[in-house]
Amino acid sequence: MSDVKIERNGRVLEITLDRPKANAINAATSKAMGEAFRQLQEDDDLSVGVITGGGERFFSAGWDLKAAADGEAPDADQGVGGFAGITEYWDLKKPVIAAVNGMALGGGFELALAADMIVAAEHAEFALTEAAIGLIADAGGVIRLPRRLPRAIAMEMMMTGRRVTATELANWGLINQVVSGDKLMTAARELAGRIAACAPLSLQAIKEIDRATEGNSEREAYRLMRETDLPVYRRVYASEDAAEGMASLSEKRSPNWKGR
Repeated sequence: MSDVKIERNGRVLEITLDRPKANAINAATSKAMGEAFRQLQEDDDLSVGVITGGGERFFSAGWDLKAAADGEAPDADQGVGGFAGITEYWDLKKPVIAAVNGMALGGGFELALAADMIVAAEHAEFALTEAAIGLIADAGGVIRLPRRLPRAIAMEMMMTGRRVTATELANWGLINQVVSGDKLMTAARELAGRIAACAPLSLQAIKEIDRATEGNSEREAYRLMRETDLPVYRRVYASEDAAEGMASLSEKRSPNWKGR
């Protein structure tokens, strides 16, 4: 049985990491997750992905230390997208929601940080624990967390390994929604459904522009958006979907998106 399960729900691809007991991730699992995200990327009938963990205790405990003890190197081939299939999937053009069903520790937290949005169960906890065992959160944590939280809070978390609750991170703006565990997937699916109801090219262009302009001043971001090669953005206004969107609004009906 595969450790990575996928299920289509309309224009949404649900990906479940299911490796009892802690949903830890080795190189083979990263490769399987990468292939799932590749399917999201390449299938024009899909608009958004949801990544979650099996069970209720762990979203993911991160890197599989048992595999490491058995000789798997930290730089082993992780396949498409690097660790967890997404932390280095730089050209992934479709949005991803992390539905965090339990503890997200180390690389599990880095997996959630690589998503575009996070919905978390109220019992979920988050931590980057690498420094406590002589390592570093180099699958994105040390880079992404200080960009998503106030720097002092991020540094404290990385330098102490402190576990924080979903509510605390929601108060810092890192998490979109905190719900009871039994309502987690309902909330994630509702959010995914609202996203999938929008035009596919628009969704991709938003992510493309965000990625291309990250870290720049407003003026420079405008220049990059207007003058550089952003192929999805260039297609939006002349697309069939743009015409369909305006027609459906005028005709007071739901749009029929084609992704072109």
